[in-house]
This record gives sequence, structure tokens and C-alpha cells, in this order.
Amino acid sequence: MTRGNGVELGLNTFGDLTVDEEGRKLSYAQVIRGIVEQAVLADQVGVDSFGVGEHHRDDFAVSAPEIVLAAIAARTERIRVGTAVTVLSSDDPVRVFERFATLDAISRGRAEIILGRGSFTESFPLFGYDLKDYDQLFSEKAELMARLLTEGPVTWSGSVRPRLDNQQVFPKTESGRIRTWVGVGGTPESVVRAARLGFPVILGVLGGRPARFAPFVELFHRALEQAGHERLPAAVNSPGFVAETDDEAFETLWPYARATMDRIGAERGWPPLRREDFEYQVHEGSWYVGSPETVARKIARTIAEVGVQRFDLKFSTGALPHPALLRTIELYGTEVIPRVRKLVAPDTP
Repeated sequence: MTRGNGVELGLNTFGDLTVDEEGRKLSYAQVIRGIVEQAVLADQVGVDSFGVGEHHRDDFAVSAPEIVLAAIAARTERIRVGTAVTVLSSDDPVRVFERFATLDAISRGRAEIILGRGSFTESFPLFGYDLKDYDQLFSEKAELMARLLTEGPVTWSGSVRPRLDNQQVFPKTESGRIRTWVGVGGTPESVVRAARLGFPVILGVLGGRPARFAPFVELFHRALEQAGHERLPAAVNSPGFVAETDDEAFETLWPYARATMDRIGAERGWPPLRREDFEYQVHEGSWYVGSPETVARKIARTIAEVGVQRFDLKFSTGALPHPALLRTIELYGTEVIPRVRKLVAPDTP
């Protein structure tokens, strides 16, 4: 699955509601069209994959990412198109498979799914699910999804949806399998479950030193071996922003990051984001903010320390204007990615 010098480098967005350069709030429709333009640019500048999140709340524009991804697939040639993440717990695995098999046809085999439980929970009451079933919903549906991805007859029974008896699901894909990951937040149980079901993992590393997640990758490979599965890739997903210089990147992102973290923090009981905490995440933690050289070196260091084969940068944070997002995509594709591939090459000192 890797490209270049053995590493895959992607981008993803949650489709945050953004503002224009005069600070005026854009409509949901404008943001969605902007995401398509961002993905087209990512394809042109050599990014390996482009993910779109699923949310069901007023500060994000995308609740049906597969439709946005289909529009992207029709206008791109090589980039992988996927979710970041599909909230499987409040969806139906059969419908998820059908939608992504269709996307795979449109994209000529470039579709991928990242399954997750979701860090936001608005979809649960929206679709009639009880949060007390949070773990059971994902566990059972992930097991069913693993069977559906074999593209053969499926027999399955559980408590969260009607049983299937030797049931075929259509359309089938040309390759015979949709590339599918599980997004995990860094709990041992989530890592072991993904390994048991034979899914590669993407670690959401949102704070603290990235190296602390290396034990989870080691646990993942041990669990794969114990389950009798072949070795599968692991990845890291973290937020970031690229500009011409370190100072420009930091000062541009800071007010948007603070507003976003404070808004979410007010819902979850977090204290307001202090500038010194943001500085720590940028310089020592898991935010990849700076010039192309700074960001590339930090990504390469994370790949080496954590032991992963893929890195995804969440390039949208809060109401960052569309032109700033386009510029960070351009710099990521044309300058960061070549630097990272050179730094992680086997013959690099």
C-alpha cells in the first residue's frame, strides 16, 4: 500500500465551516464545494490520499462524505478517496459497503474506508441509537463489516441489526476488496480488536509526544500475529498547518485553533486553550505546524519513532479561510512530501 520511499502521505478534513478573506462565514454549500477543489489540488500536487470526515452538527458541513468523495473521484486521477472517519456505530454496515463499492467503481479502485466510533456523538440520537450501547454497536458492526469486505455470501447474527443468512451484497468491486482501516484513539482494546478482525489501524494522535504511541503499534503487530493474520500497516493522523515560515504558520493558525478548541472544550469541560499549551503541541507534541522543512522533519521523526507506514495531516482547523487551506495543500504536496520521502529513505543518515 505504500508509495514513494515506503511511506504514504495523506490529507484529511472535517469540513469545518470556514470564513472568506474578509471574515464572513461561508455557507455549507460553499464549504462543500471548497472541499472538492481542495481535493483536486491535492491530486495535482502529489498527495497520496484525501479523507473527508462525517459529522452531524452545525460547525461542520459534511454529513454524507461518500457523496463529496464521489464528486472528488470524478475530477481526480490518482489520489485515494476515503473517509476520516465513517461513524460505523450509527450506520448500517451493509449500506456502508454498498456506498463504498459504488465509490470504488466511480474512482476506478481508489476508494478506502476508515471505520471509527466517532469522537462526536450527535449521530447516535439522530439515528435512534443509545449511547450506553457505544462499545457494543461498534464491536458487532465491525465484525459484520469484516465479513462483508470478503465480498462473498455472509451469514451473521447479532443484537444491533437483523441477521443475514447466506446473503450476497452488491455491487462487487473490480479488485475484490475495498481498502479499509480502523481509526483508533489509542486504547489497547481498540488496537487488539482491529488486529483480531484483520484491519490496519490509523492512530488519532491529537496531543502529547507522538513517540508515546509506539507501544500501540507494537501491540498491534503482536495481536495480528496471535490472530494468525499477515503483517498489516499502521498509520498516524494528526492536525497541522503549513505556511512559508514557522512564524507565519503559527500566527495564522493560533486564533482559529484557539476558537475551535475552546468551543469544543466548553462542551466537554476542558479549560480554554492557552498559548503556551499550543506552543508545546507545535514544538514538542502532535501538531505539525510550520514551514515545509519544519513539518517534514517532524513527520519523518514521527514515522520513525512510532513505526508507521502512513501519515495523514488534518489540514483544516476551525474557520481557516479557503485560500489558506489551498496554500497548505500546495506546500504539503510540493515541498513537505518530497522532503519526508527523502528523510525516511533507507540510505538517509
